Amino acid sequence: MEAIQVLTYICLLLFLGFVIGRVVKYLKTPIHLRWELYPVAHEKGRADYGGSYFEEFEWWNKPRQKDRINEIKVMFTEIIFLKGVFEHNRPLWWVSFPFHFGLYLLIGWLGVLALAAFLAAIGVSLGGGFGTLIRYLAAGLGYAGLGLTALGCLGLLFRRALNADLRRYSVPLEFINLLAILSVVVVALIVHLSSDPWFGMPVMYIYSLFTFSAPMPMSTGMQVEIILASLLFAYIPMTRMAHFVSKYFLYHDVRWSDEPNFRGGKIEARLKEAFEYRMKWAGPHIQTGKSWAHVGTHVEQEKEVEK
Repeated sequence: MEAIQVLTYICLLLFLGFVIGRVVKYLKTPIHLRWELYPVAHEKGRADYGGSYFEEFEWWNKPRQKDRINEIKVMFTEIIFLKGVFEHNRPLWWVSFPFHFGLYLLIGWLGVLALAAFLAAIGVSLGGGFGTLIRYLAAGLGYAGLGLTALGCLGLLFRRALNADLRRYSVPLEFINLLAILSVVVVALIVHLSSDPWFGMPVMYIYSLFTFSAPMPMSTGMQVEIILASLLFAYIPMTRMAHFVSKYFLYHDVRWSDEPNFRGGKIEARLKEAFEYRMKWAGPHIQTGKSWAHVGTHVEQEKEVEK
């Protein structure tokens, strides 16, 4: 096993570890401030106009009906096509969409490369029509994904730098993150357009990872691509770029969390726990050190005492 393979293994393990760590962190966070943020996508027959099961007379005595198909549809259009950005910030969408969609294509591209390597590892022939399909699919996804991601990176860099409103919220790390991704996709484009147009070398490298065998000899450019890509995998989940992990929790635990709070239920228990948290704000009007439950139930009495 060579050093470059060890680096890739370590970076993939770091990626997996950090992602799992974020999921566990989100699962263990306190209950969020429960708002009724309508429309809720899983409200069957009511999502279009922002309705709720609370419209039903004695709703607590009736079984709830959830439209999971509409929920998936709403999440799909938002995650894949950035529908919210398109509707509310069209200028940003023109640069953000190619960036995100390019990354989705690259995920598919890596999936195709991994599939080809796995089939080769278990002895499946990649010749004939099936092999040709894999090659064209890998080439189509690869070049489209690399090109769109590069275009999106450049667009976001210029927009963050030149747009006064967006520049106020753009810390240096935002530019570093975009430049890190841009460097990887540009190197990959140069390497494969110049010497490996059908992405044969990545397949053979992934094959060596599956079989724990020595990789085939690679060009310096290909080694640089693998090193940069491996480091990027380890880096992404440590940054705000890992918001892909929080998408599920954002929708289901915040935006669409409309579960009723019944006496003696799980939500009541979590709320009681949250009410015992101590306030640590430094404002003179804040009862620092007191619990939220105390502040919420004694504020009027304490005002009367002060008078």
